[in-house]
Amino acid sequence: MVRNNVRITGRPDGRPMVFAHGFGCDQNMWRLVAPAFEDDHRVVLFDYVGSGDSDLSAYSPERYSSLQGYAQDILDICAELDLTDAVFVGHSVSAMIGALAATREPARFGALVMVGPSPRYIDDEGYVGGFTAADIEELLESLDSNYLGWSGAMAPVIMGNPERPELGAELTNSFCRTDPDIAKRFATVTFMSDNRADLSRVPVRCLILQCSEDVIAPVEVGTFVHKHIPGSELVLMRATGHCPNLSAPEETVSAIRAFL
Repeated sequence: MVRNNVRITGRPDGRPMVFAHGFGCDQNMWRLVAPAFEDDHRVVLFDYVGSGDSDLSAYSPERYSSLQGYAQDILDICAELDLTDAVFVGHSVSAMIGALAATREPARFGALVMVGPSPRYIDDEGYVGGFTAADIEELLESLDSNYLGWSGAMAPVIMGNPERPELGAELTNSFCRTDPDIAKRFATVTFMSDNRADLSRVPVRCLILQCSEDVIAPVEVGTFVHKHIPGSELVLMRATGHCPNLSAPEETVSAIRAFL
């Protein structure tokens, strides 16, 4: 509970709903979405180790050398709170982390909501991920050499919505609050991962929220995820960019409500 700065709100007897943030973010990224579910759900928010107000001393390069280490964090939280049939809402890389967690302990989860998911960021034969291998190598080198500069340049691009610069500024500030050494390792794990083979094993109902004009997870990726998760639902959102939880919270809440 301390390690991941777990915070619980909503109805104590409501169906659990766990919100998981993406790379460079923390639980504050859900502040415009999570409260909408507090009347009916037991809402669980947390920070991955290295993010937000988590316990940085708990970080282990070995444990977090793959997304499975982050999935274990989620399973640890579920075990501590004795959660079953939870709705897991994962943004960006957390969509795949949630899929891994649900596959390992399906009784803990009743539904997955994937916001801007990508099982692989690098293009492959017959697969559009949005980036070439050289793109990712350059991104990681830039991040490693000047994390704050990379954050200031990339956050507004990731956010999209250039007509609303305050959104890009918020994401920049979030990136800059993240421990830079841990962020560099998390970025490598995130952008070098390939979880395409895990999609067919997702054992629970799944909603995929795909934004328009998302440079991190283009529409082709959302379509791929939908095609490979049996029985999943795909919603193409009007929201643009990669963070509809900030740029279009009402549309995000509406889509999740309709699914539940």
